[in-house]
Amino acid sequence: MESRHVSRVISASPQTVYEVAANIYNLPKWASGLAHSEVTREGDTLWVDSPMGRVSVRFVERNEFGILDHDVTLPSGVTVTNPLRVIIHPNGSEIIFTVRQLDLSDDEFDRDTKTVGEDLDRLRELVEAATSSRPGI
Repeated sequence: MESRHVSRVISASPQTVYEVAANIYNLPKWASGLAHSEVTREGDTLWVDSPMGRVSVRFVERNEFGILDHDVTLPSGVTVTNPLRVIIHPNGSEIIFTVRQLDLSDDEFDRDTKTVGEDLDRLRELVEAATSSRPGI
């Protein structure tokens, strides 16, 4: 099984990136590989309509370390753990998502990796637009 780390540098503090990415109501704005529509919550579990069908998502507890790991339980019942980190970078912060091949074909793995990159591009745009309209955050 292969893994790929997909990352983007964002011109904002790690705390700001974390807050935007951790806000579940922002998921449909940037995470097209996960959420196509509004997020609903049942306790600690989130429900979203995704490209894979209706899935449940559980994020790790909010933390000061920039860890946004989350488990996605697919309609088949299989749970996939997705490592996601926000770290400090000389130009602000860097967000890193680990994509794992698991049982995907090489073409599917390439497509997933590309989708994650596009999602992180949208997150960068969302964060940078918010920080440019509110200087100092």
